[in-house]
Amino acid sequence: MSEERFGEFVLVRRHEAGHVAELALDRPKAMNAISTELARSLAGACAALAADRDVRVVVLTSTHERAFCVGADLKERNSLSDAELVRQRPVARGAYTGVLELPVPTIAAVHGFALGGGFEMALACDLIVADRTAVVGLPEVSVGVIPGGGGTQLLPRRVGAARAAELIFTARRVEAGQARELGLVDTLVEEGRDREEALALAGRIAANSPVGLRAAKRALRLGHGLDLRAGLEVEDAAWRAVAFSGDRAEGVAAFNEKRRPSWPGE
Repeated sequence: MSEERFGEFVLVRRHEAGHVAELALDRPKAMNAISTELARSLAGACAALAADRDVRVVVLTSTHERAFCVGADLKERNSLSDAELVRQRPVARGAYTGVLELPVPTIAAVHGFALGGGFEMALACDLIVADRTAVVGLPEVSVGVIPGGGGTQLLPRRVGAARAAELIFTARRVEAGQARELGLVDTLVEEGRDREEALALAGRIAANSPVGLRAAKRALRLGHGLDLRAGLEVEDAAWRAVAFSGDRAEGVAAFNEKRRPSWPGE
């Protein structure tokens, strides 16, 4: 396993021969509160991972024992003038969109608090694995703002408009069991096993064609919200992009030869 640090607060670890990248939030003294520096580093790490063709899956984790991420750094926010807040906004958005626009499958491994921007980071991922200590929520209206890291758009896509409205308007926190029942997280695991289970899932996903994974994610993301006919056109375009790839040729050959494929990744 290799490690690379982006700034002071973001760590990237490589697993599965580099095909699984663990993107770790590493600001334990502040429960991974999203400061300007953390946001800038996270955006940089995401840009590097997006450009790395060896990466097939990204797992977003936390090094803090009791929290995934508690959201925006409100102490820092309190010190900013209006003009500074305006200048900081694109930096903050860059962190959320960096995770959201990763071209490979992404999994959030959540334990403890995942609130506000922290939960929005998880929502930006394709899948969320949570342990039984997880507490999630979007409490922004309780401090006079709104979810600004994608929450008003990502949450209704996950749980429906009315459920998202109730959660956002009440600013309530949801514990792990109910979070699973409501679809706020996808998989619930025993305490302390979120990272392990997320990495194991990532390993299973990474065994598949990297060309196929990227194309499947593109079709899922671009087709969401379109009418069926338009969505099928998105799917067809993605199929055409992979149908004549080296991965497709290798996958069919490996199937017929009853062996594991050795993906060329192109």
